[in-house]
Amino acid sequence: MSFFDVLKEFVVVFIITFIVTSLVTLIYNLLFHAEVLFDWATAFRLSIIFGIIFPTLNYRERKKLS
Repeated sequence: MSFFDVLKEFVVVFIITFIVTSLVTLIYNLLFHAEVLFDWATAFRLSIIFGIIFPTLNYRERKKLS
């Protein structure tokens, strides 16, 4: 698995996590606080964390199976 494969996986996980987290915080704030408010800090934090963890775990799993 090359560096670009890991980078591509990071970007995909980052984008998906960012979108989902943003929508979840928006819906939460609409339902419980009656405000249209995105929690950008949480979305970026989770996206970076999951973007690092999931490609790393997939890389280690593929390396173990080889």
